[in-house]
Amino acid sequence: MNENEISNVQTFVPFAVKKGFSINSILLLLFITTPLFVNGQSEKLSETITEVAEELAADDSDPEAVSTFIERLQELAENPVKINFSIEEEISRLFFLSDFQVKALAEYVHNSGQIVSVYELANIPGFDRETAEMIIPFITLENKLVNNSDSARWRNSMISNLSLKSGNDDTSYLGSAWEILTKYKFTSGGFSGGFTMEKDPGEKLISGDPPLPDFLSAHLAFSGSGLIRRIIVGDYSARFGQGTNINTGIRRGISLTTPGYMSASDEIKPYTSTEENKFFRGVAAQFSAKNLELSMFFSKNYSDATIASSSGSENNYIENFYLAGIHNTPSLLNKKDAVSNLAYGISLSYNIDNLKVGLVWSENRLSLPVKITGNDPVKIYDFTGDKNCLYTIYYNSLVKKILLFGELTVDDNNKHAFVQGISFRPSDRLTINFLFRNYNPGYTTFYGQGPGTGSKTTNENGVLENFTFEAARHLFISGGFDIQHSPWLKYRCSAPSWGVRQEIKVRFLPSEKFSVDASYNYRLSIADNAENQGIPDQEKLITRSFKASAHYSVQNNLTLGTRVDFKIVNPSGSTGMILFQEISYSFRKIPVTLWARYCLFNTDDWDSRIYTYENDLLYSYSIPALYGEGSRSYIMAKWKIRDFAELRIKYGITTKVTNGKSGENADEIKMQFRVWF
Repeated sequence: MNENEISNVQTFVPFAVKKGFSINSILLLLFITTPLFVNGQSEKLSETITEVAEELAADDSDPEAVSTFIERLQELAENPVKINFSIEEEISRLFFLSDFQVKALAEYVHNSGQIVSVYELANIPGFDRETAEMIIPFITLENKLVNNSDSARWRNSMISNLSLKSGNDDTSYLGSAWEILTKYKFTSGGFSGGFTMEKDPGEKLISGDPPLPDFLSAHLAFSGSGLIRRIIVGDYSARFGQGTNINTGIRRGISLTTPGYMSASDEIKPYTSTEENKFFRGVAAQFSAKNLELSMFFSKNYSDATIASSSGSENNYIENFYLAGIHNTPSLLNKKDAVSNLAYGISLSYNIDNLKVGLVWSENRLSLPVKITGNDPVKIYDFTGDKNCLYTIYYNSLVKKILLFGELTVDDNNKHAFVQGISFRPSDRLTINFLFRNYNPGYTTFYGQGPGTGSKTTNENGVLENFTFEAARHLFISGGFDIQHSPWLKYRCSAPSWGVRQEIKVRFLPSEKFSVDASYNYRLSIADNAENQGIPDQEKLITRSFKASAHYSVQNNLTLGTRVDFKIVNPSGSTGMILFQEISYSFRKIPVTLWARYCLFNTDDWDSRIYTYENDLLYSYSIPALYGEGSRSYIMAKWKIRDFAELRIKYGITTKVTNGKSGENADEIKMQFRVWF
């Protein structure tokens, strides 16, 4: 070690001892995390997918969004985007690119010809090396959308997951503690179809009349390149414009450090996720003729809800919707599919040169009305009734190096959602973004989700500014500032409130084999002070966190990763810290790959908890919230069985420390078998 490294160790060891780590653990981790500046192979695809999903979902409070990100990225890896076809519709399948990047890539291929090397991507306006490396696993340089010689071949794939966690064996549950997931998909030319079945822990495997899995989803689809672009029968998701009207597909919280915003391209696609309420079930079609695109959808689906009736009346009404999707007790099972939701709508868009304008209309009809009960002032603006109509106009326009985009949606009660943004590149190395949003209190959408900081895009005004800058070769700096205001009451705050988010991130990529990331994050929010009686006072909650990580390869088949997080929460002064080392190793003579991680954590309480993403089974995710004092470890093995099957097994354990002694262990085991032919 050099003098600086020795100084860093001397600073860290007393702090770690103070926080309760053992000396042996400190020495072990300091030894194995000493940077090894050696050449090696780039990250494996599964790690790339996890990293991209973490980046995309970093500011999203909905855990299900992470599952959606990972699933979409897995689909892209299996069916890469053919960027040389120079069609925006195909390129926009890279959903994490901004409209600017989609248009720039399509225009580059159209004007300059086919891309012959992925290294050309970094030279396209709107791209840099960091973005280029991120999309490499999800693209191909082929220039045909369909391979005619192989298009009619029938392809099948099936994947089954079994998961068991300690603590899920409550005797009051209706079913076993196992979580079971099965997905099947087939493709043949332009036709595809499949089904998804899931049972959460504690649910019955088969129930109801007729007997079916707790969650069952299926679809048939056709995709073409002429007038008919897509037809789907069964379960599907849809997204139009910025999503303030309809968005049951990808939704991302506002990021302070990513290059731009997801493309606002319209899409309908088969639904293959496991979120049990917000998707469409019926038929949808998408047509295209020159510059005109038309989408229509019709759906009748059922949602979980609590049903009640007024005193002395036989008229039932919806008291609230139940969104967790878990039905492992009789009372929760009674909420399952309690209300039907009839949804239908149409989207029409027109492209002319670098301008796209669209109109969207949708209507929802519930089988029972929604009524507000109690005297909670937070609910004053909540939706009531059994019908909701939404009307939307949106646009995006690229003028040289400036991208303008906006959307306005109005509901039946004249409540609106408004989004306006601008992204421009004053130089090839600098991108600057601004985003303004205004969601009225009481604005209601059952199937929409526009850009915002909360789980619901309502009761929020805000302004975002961020930038990305290639400061030097291999060195990228990004940062942002967001301030938001809630004009009415919300959860945990009985007065209008405001909040601030700030973040700065530095990434160093000296080679494809080595990367270093460091970021500082600041969050300020307003919440009720629960300690005071009577009318609650509001107090500022401030969270500061620092994260640094490094990934490097020792050999072509061996990759190491290191990460350290520190977090402090005020006014309580609560602090938290994690430190982990992870490894992935592929055997040379047998088709087996191993992933493992050892993590130490120490936080004062739940407020200073730290989330960590882990490698997991395909189409699955793991985001443990680490708090208290202890360790978290896991090991996962993948065995590829020739060219038609794959087996994965993961075991994880979390050990808590109490009064200096090992306490309760919480473990889990997951198994996955995948076959394709």
